[in-house]
Amino acid sequence: MDLPDTIRKRLDYFSRSVLFDQSQTQPVTKENDTFLPHDKRVLSSLSLQMSLYFNMWFFPLWWISETVMLHLKYPALPDYYKFILVAVLILMTLIEAIRVFLGYTGNIQEKVPELAGFWLLTILLQFPLIMFQLFNEAILIQPLERGVHIVLAIFILTQALSGFVALRDMVRHAESQFHVRQLTEF
Repeated sequence: MDLPDTIRKRLDYFSRSVLFDQSQTQPVTKENDTFLPHDKRVLSSLSLQMSLYFNMWFFPLWWISETVMLHLKYPALPDYYKFILVAVLILMTLIEAIRVFLGYTGNIQEKVPELAGFWLLTILLQFPLIMFQLFNEAILIQPLERGVHIVLAIFILTQALSGFVALRDMVRHAESQFHVRQLTEF
């Protein structure tokens, strides 16, 4: 059941003038009720964005605790684990900065390449590195380390799952827009 035209026009005017910026909306008509190439649906993932936001604030705490714990247990570690743990800390710090930037950019601006890069860095690099630090008992894991590693692993796992869903939705939307453009060109 459709709304009467007068009520529809008043609601449209109210939503454009009071609730939203007029440059971002278009009048509601029967023609653009269906999917059109100028579809302005928001495809960003709120759960991914929230996870990235909290991760951005948690990561410095993780880094400080990891650095302090590494400093405390450094003399007791074998030489090869000293090198590996320092390399992992540096690598994770660099990857995390790039990964969070790509995640923010890809999700907020709905850019598929950035979001795909974020997802690949998460799955292929960050997740295995945090699992190494969480489950390798030979590196003398301290209770504080175990706690912060678990929290970071939960963030990374959440971001991998919600990033996959957001990426899938964005790719499907881009694909459908491509097909609609192909049909309207003929």
